[in-house]
Amino acid sequence: MNFVEDLKWRGLIKDISSPALEEKLNKGGLTFYIGTDPTADSLHVGHLSSFLISKRLKEAGHHPILLVGGGTGMIGDPRPTAERAMISKEEVKKNFEGLKAQVERLFGFEVVNNNDWYKDINIIDFLRDYGKYFNVNYMLDKDIIRRRLDTGITYTEFSYMILQALDFKYLHENKGVDLQCAGSDQWGNITAGIDLIRKSTGDEVFGFTMPLVTDSQGHKFGKSEGNALWLDKNKTSAYKLYQFFVNVEDSMVIDYLKIYTFLPKEEIERLEKSNKEQPELREAHKALAKEIITFLHGKEEYDRAINLTEHLFQNKFQDLSKQDIEDLFGNEDIKEIEANKNILDVLVGVGAASSKREAREFVGNNAISINGEKITDMDKVIDETMFIEGSYIVVKRGKKNNYIAKMK
Repeated sequence: MNFVEDLKWRGLIKDISSPALEEKLNKGGLTFYIGTDPTADSLHVGHLSSFLISKRLKEAGHHPILLVGGGTGMIGDPRPTAERAMISKEEVKKNFEGLKAQVERLFGFEVVNNNDWYKDINIIDFLRDYGKYFNVNYMLDKDIIRRRLDTGITYTEFSYMILQALDFKYLHENKGVDLQCAGSDQWGNITAGIDLIRKSTGDEVFGFTMPLVTDSQGHKFGKSEGNALWLDKNKTSAYKLYQFFVNVEDSMVIDYLKIYTFLPKEEIERLEKSNKEQPELREAHKALAKEIITFLHGKEEYDRAINLTEHLFQNKFQDLSKQDIEDLFGNEDIKEIEANKNILDVLVGVGAASSKREAREFVGNNAISINGEKITDMDKVIDETMFIEGSYIVVKRGKKNNYIAKMK
């Protein structure tokens, strides 16, 4: 199976600008770029699939360049439903630096900033050198623009296509870029760049897209969808990533293995068989989580995620750190309570019981533990020594209900 056949088997090609590109992809030697705007200081899992395609291209003998849109990020790519909120120039700069450092660490790509060439273009030059190549009817026919016509689209958003085409032209002329790859929602912008280069220089360049990665309900993994899983472990811990991927729907796990891992076809097919015949083992899910976390954060963070998972399952928290507790329960509703309070007051304070009467019932029924230790004494005082690193206690009621308290 050659390189393109492998991409197709993994479901990683949706649109391709020319059949001639397939031979070039198999041969190697193309300089290509992938772009993202600095709307945050970290990439998320929604970006990861496209960036992993870039890594695949690099390993197949192509040269990658990452464009972080310090210029385009100041106006924003048109969204399908409504205008994107603009962010400040200071935040764009901060986000650019964060993304640059992250991509260089993870992928080793050369990083460029389109604001470096935008800043010297005045409006007259923009219209004469670029705008004259764009027919308005051509722009209106692009999917993302057409979808916004009923609700309205600003001239700023409408112009974004020209800016991205300008990027392709600049990188072609100054960096030897002949290929752009991106998610399928960028197809209109990619073809606009191909057309601009053909009309203005006569050169042939190429583009391809991959399908956007979604869950079983068709929802994208992204910040705008409200379900972002960040590649920065300080935003999304390895434990949270592990829990997400080990619990993805059985119907999606093999697709994700193809997209997000470099496991060979034979191993993925073996995991697919295991997923069908022994789904309770969740072997495919665990392999997915291991591959992603190890790539992003290393084996030590993967082992730590496993360790935290085991502690949670066994209800043992005494030997964990403050950071461990925050990684385990960072999204929980954390209550603040004072130390040296009676257990009944603590249960009411964290929401584990609605009243002291109910709290007595829970304690009397052996349903309460603090940091994994059963509490059976109604007069038990939760003192400072019980707070992990002087910060947190984990209150558990029954088998599944955890309540996290922070010492005031």
